[in-house]
Amino acid sequence: MATVELTAQNFDETTTGDGIVLVDFWASWCGPCVRFAPVYERSSGKHTDIVFGKVDTEAQQELAAKFDIRSIPTIMAIRDGVVVFAQPGALPESALESLIEQVRALNMDDVRQQLASHNH
Repeated sequence: MATVELTAQNFDETTTGDGIVLVDFWASWCGPCVRFAPVYERSSGKHTDIVFGKVDTEAQQELAAKFDIRSIPTIMAIRDGVVVFAQPGALPESALESLIEQVRALNMDDVRQQLASHNH
């Protein structure tokens, strides 16, 4: 599956359902973003059950602001509508694959319980 361009119009609809969504916050002028793009694209071909989204921070400034993106690229992982990982910096392919494995292995009931205990 190819990457999906995420905008303010389709972001919530794309990221609130069940399953895993990875989001790459990027910009065309950002060297590390441009170098990371083929790694991200290759990974999207390997993991067809995951949505690989891209947010152009220049075109989608309100989304970048909503998630307080200060450095790009920033990779975010969302599972079942919950942000479970967000970190600036381009990942080498092995680290991206490791992140995907870790997100797949999460027990989302535990994650929700931890979130609930932090929000009280």
